[in-house]
Amino acid sequence: MFFFSAELSAQNASEILLKVDRNLSSDNRVFESSMTISGKRNSRTISSKTYAVGNNKSFTEYLSPASEKGTKMLKLEKQLWLYSPGSDRTIQLSGHMLRQSVMGSDLSYEDMMDDRKLSEIYDAQVVGEEMIGDRKTILLELTARLADVAYHSQRIWVDAERFVPLKQELFAKGGKLLKRIEMADVVKVQNRWFPLTMTYKDMLKQGDGTVFKLSNIEFDQAIPEYIFTKAALKK
Repeated sequence: MFFFSAELSAQNASEILLKVDRNLSSDNRVFESSMTISGKRNSRTISSKTYAVGNNKSFTEYLSPASEKGTKMLKLEKQLWLYSPGSDRTIQLSGHMLRQSVMGSDLSYEDMMDDRKLSEIYDAQVVGEEMIGDRKTILLELTARLADVAYHSQRIWVDAERFVPLKQELFAKGGKLLKRIEMADVVKVQNRWFPLTMTYKDMLKQGDGTVFKLSNIEFDQAIPEYIFTKAALKK
């Protein structure tokens, strides 16, 4: 009976994770967002527009403030380039540089690059149920089955009705808590549930975290191919 229950739990967990992926993943998407970074003494907000195709291509242009306006980021497969209008230079980030903070935020370049479906990376297990606010959630424990992941394991609180994460905890292989994400303002967009506000907290650094807020998002749009070229960085 124990083995049957464990097998059933694993099956249900896999089904839940697939439903989460159906909400969060898409063939492509275009969104406008702001990132408010809280430091020791003050906070600052950076706005941007992003075009993304699956997990392979993305292009982000920063729109404000003036000090960041025109900065662009291009991801092609596992390669990442940054363009700075101040120096008119394009640099490629790789290796340990991808773990650096994005503009002083609680997100790393690695966080922004890895947009694979959770079900492609992790095995899942149901470990409990909890309330987050007035929402009943199913608590999943995820363990990576691939080596090229930033976080070896996760705990993810999934809304039991809408199948969208409301909270995530991301862990290193040794079990150390590295990052916490809390999701809010869940709305229905093009027949999928999606959180418009995500608060990231790097547990290894001081500060109150980074609030990533979507002001607009559209899925399955026609995106010109030229956007995903290094030539577009200097346009």
